[in-house]
Amino acid sequence: MEFKIQQLQIKAGKYKVVLNTEDAKELGTRGGDRVQLKDHSYLTAIAETGDMIPKGSVGVYQEICEKMGKVCPLTVDIIPTSRPSSVAFIKKVMDHQKLTQEEIYQIVQDIVRDNLTEIEMAAYVTASYIHGMTSDEVEWLTRAMIDTGEKIEFDTHPIMDKHSIGGVPGNKISLLVVPIIAANGLLIPKTSSRAITGAAGTADLMEVLAPVELNAEEIKSITEKVGGVIAWGGATNIAPADDKLIHAEYPLSIDPYNQLLASIMAKKGAVGADSVVIDIPVGTGTKVPTTQEGKKLARDLIELGERLGMSVECAMTYGASPVGRTVGPVIEVREALKVLETMEGPNSLIEKSTALAGILLEMGGAAAKGRGKEQAVETLRSGKALKKLKEIIEAQGGNPNISYQDIKPGEHKAELPSPADGYVIEFDNKRIIEIARIAGAPIDKAAGVWIHKKKGEMVKKGDPLITIFADKGWKLSNAMKNAEKDFPIIVEGMLLERVQTFRVV
Repeated sequence: MEFKIQQLQIKAGKYKVVLNTEDAKELGTRGGDRVQLKDHSYLTAIAETGDMIPKGSVGVYQEICEKMGKVCPLTVDIIPTSRPSSVAFIKKVMDHQKLTQEEIYQIVQDIVRDNLTEIEMAAYVTASYIHGMTSDEVEWLTRAMIDTGEKIEFDTHPIMDKHSIGGVPGNKISLLVVPIIAANGLLIPKTSSRAITGAAGTADLMEVLAPVELNAEEIKSITEKVGGVIAWGGATNIAPADDKLIHAEYPLSIDPYNQLLASIMAKKGAVGADSVVIDIPVGTGTKVPTTQEGKKLARDLIELGERLGMSVECAMTYGASPVGRTVGPVIEVREALKVLETMEGPNSLIEKSTALAGILLEMGGAAAKGRGKEQAVETLRSGKALKKLKEIIEAQGGNPNISYQDIKPGEHKAELPSPADGYVIEFDNKRIIEIARIAGAPIDKAAGVWIHKKKGEMVKKGDPLITIFADKGWKLSNAMKNAEKDFPIIVEGMLLERVQTFRVV
């Protein structure tokens, strides 16, 4: 059936076309069915229906136009076609049946090629969440995620990498770990994420200092030149299925355990990592609330690493309190740079960074067994780590001469005072993140929360508990109202809430 093209200025992330309802009936097509554009090597698209498109025309989403070329043809021949075979494999997952390696690869390939609808993607991640996967299936999923994207192959080995399970605000340790490792002669191509529900991802932090949207070839070149890189993984085609799966999981607020394993290890495998240290923060408010769950996750990651030919070590760390005292891109970078320049800063930041870097130094053979942390501390204290970070910043196109004193937080700020004398007895990580996001982080890079008092520290009435920074006054006002309504920090003896007696007259 022949149609006139009507280009829609919509980017859907999938190949989609919109048919008039009457035309769809004539074709025997419903919303979510597949159609093929015969004139263009049988390009398959997902059909939507509606009266916004006049009869005899087809609305074409931007991805289709890009696939066909800059100028859309006047007419296009469309025929119905069948669903991809991976839909039947997703049904097997829903029925709690095991998949073969070929079936898993086909699902991942169709995810990468945008051949699945949102409903089919949601069905897959939900079924995986409910039923789980065998160790073989997790390995096959990981390999499929690696093989359906770009891979970086280095001539020099070993290749080192690190990953944090996340969930802890202020976890800026990559800004210290990467230069420490690179300064000791090892290669560490660190691809990182932007914040999704947090206040700052590692890529958001590094972007304060230098461009992070690097392709795979640039990542390889810079790593080989200066020893390390801190780049945004989303700018590459490394394990592209991962971002698409996360997109499907986000509206459902689920994080399938086996998908978490595959997501971590696929990105490490794609950059050719030989040795990986994984930070597993444990505690209230983290993704891993207990040490028992942390140990299970560690065992599963180590086993998956062995299957993939990677050496993996895991470090369970305290996660019930932020790393350092800053939450938000600019102020986190300022805090990290100050440690690199002066060795002055929060003990939690220095200890965690050097401990994890020490493990990697030992794994890579750059430090003797049991001496890794000591060597990491010395690399930091001597200024070698700072020098290496400057080289990385310059190689990525940033200003290598920037100092922590040059980095300024948002011009609008307000303090949340303590309502009582006493010790801080509770600290809510999620509330700190929420307040920072209301203030504008991570989009407004200068927005964030500076923490004056952490759990166990003494405070006087009227002393600031936190300072909120924002680029815009109205965002600061909203963040401050939110903080005052529900304090993120509890001081012993403070009044939590006043409940009054209501009399009926």
